[in-house]
Amino acid sequence: NLPGINEVDYLTSDNLWQLRELPKRLLILGGGPIGCEMAQAFQRLGSEVHLVEMSERLLTNEDPDTSTYVARALQDDGVTLHLGTQAKAFSQTEEGVELSAESEQGEQSLHADRVLLALGRQANLEGFGLEELGIEQSKTIQVDEFMQTSLPNIYACGDVAGPYQFTHVASHQAWYATVNALFGRFKRFRVDYSVIPWVTYTSPQVANVGLTEQQAKAQQVDYETTCYDIAELDRAIADGNANGRVKVLTEPGKDTILGVNIVGPQAGELLAEFVLAMKQGIGLNKILGTIHSYPTLAEANKYAAGEWKRAHAPEKLLKWVEKLHRWLRS
Repeated sequence: NLPGINEVDYLTSDNLWQLRELPKRLLILGGGPIGCEMAQAFQRLGSEVHLVEMSERLLTNEDPDTSTYVARALQDDGVTLHLGTQAKAFSQTEEGVELSAESEQGEQSLHADRVLLALGRQANLEGFGLEELGIEQSKTIQVDEFMQTSLPNIYACGDVAGPYQFTHVASHQAWYATVNALFGRFKRFRVDYSVIPWVTYTSPQVANVGLTEQQAKAQQVDYETTCYDIAELDRAIADGNANGRVKVLTEPGKDTILGVNIVGPQAGELLAEFVLAMKQGIGLNKILGTIHSYPTLAEANKYAAGEWKRAHAPEKLLKWVEKLHRWLRS
């Protein structure tokens, strides 16, 4: 709805494939996952990238320390960040595109060859005859917990059904939609969203499952935080990529995992162990007791569990053991 946007030849994640040559100067609106991924990718390919975000930090759905890691990585690659900057209007010029923007420093004009809008996506519900069939919809097709629409013989899954816009969630939903459509008269299965992972493919990657720390605070969930610095991990050091951390949220006094946020190399791969643990009700003690090959990035998960264990060491028992061995040595 920005003034002048319709007069500008802009790109989105849907029509990015139409780009025929690399822009010398690219302007990206939106500091969410897609905006950050595209900014880093185009900068590394050779474009001069300027990223505009109205919030004071990137990735506002992530914890603030996660945003800091990603912002630093983008800046190290050469991306120019315009945080706390409100886009006002677009105009087409002979050189390309001009954006009028405003921040605490005042009004400014940003120029670029092309513009990429990374302001979120919405389901495409047009052209399927949904209204003619009377299928209930709002921003998405309305489905119940069995992926069934308001017409009992029609099921929906993926982005058009929501509530998540992830390929792996679409595949997950597809199983329920298919099985319930084929065998629903005998047995139906409720779709399970209890453990949903998601990854932002910047470098370093950002991977999550369960609650983030800011979500736990917003929901007033009691938690403890355990962190392991990937800078201490031998494999990451050997690879020259020792940047990031593993953050685990647990129930107070217990090893039950409430959520995990990993920032670092191959964070999406490291997350899989925690996704399985949460799905199967496995706590940090069992991850700590599992042998991890050396030297691998996966050891970061075990070391994070070790940090939790050290913070919950049985002090009274250890003092008794110390006295026992002092007596045995005497």
